[in-house]
Amino acid sequence: MKTIKLLALLVVTSIAFTSCSKDDNGPENEEELITNVTYTLTNGNNVVTLAFEDLDGEGGKAGTYSISGPLKANTTYTGVIKLENKTEKPAEDITLEVKKENDEHEFFYTSSISGITIKKTDVDRNNNPLGIKSTLTTAAAGSGSITIILKHKPKKPNSGKASEAGGSTDVEVAFKNVTIK
Repeated sequence: MKTIKLLALLVVTSIAFTSCSKDDNGPENEEELITNVTYTLTNGNNVVTLAFEDLDGEGGKAGTYSISGPLKANTTYTGVIKLENKTEKPAEDITLEVKKENDEHEFFYTSSISGITIKKTDVDRNNNPLGIKSTLTTAAAGSGSITIILKHKPKKPNSGKASEAGGSTDVEVAFKNVTIK
């Protein structure tokens, strides 16, 4: 009988210790659903918008791309990215979270268009490039693609190439048929 009581006490004590363990590291930031990416390029009155929408998220129907018009040759544009989750009502501005957690995010831009340069003009709290804001400078007329990638927890500082930055990809969109006239 003493053995059973001792065994029961041992079981209850071990349960109490394991249930009171301090394993909680706080809530981990979950990856947000990004259904819309809008890259707005402005030069004076000339505004060109590159927009992507995928309301059912990854793995469902293919997303849709739109480009509001051609870029002008030999022109510098100011660029701003906006990320949204439009499955929420009202739409959730994911850009605000990226700004808040700016040391854990970075945008990367690439283009197949000859002579185009895209430079990030904003920085995170540690003075590393962020990329919500940018400048895009065109050269001669041409066409091709612009790809935008948002990395979560990339190595910072890095080479400026998404493929070498590490981390995970929050969103990647490739705007094909971008035209410079």
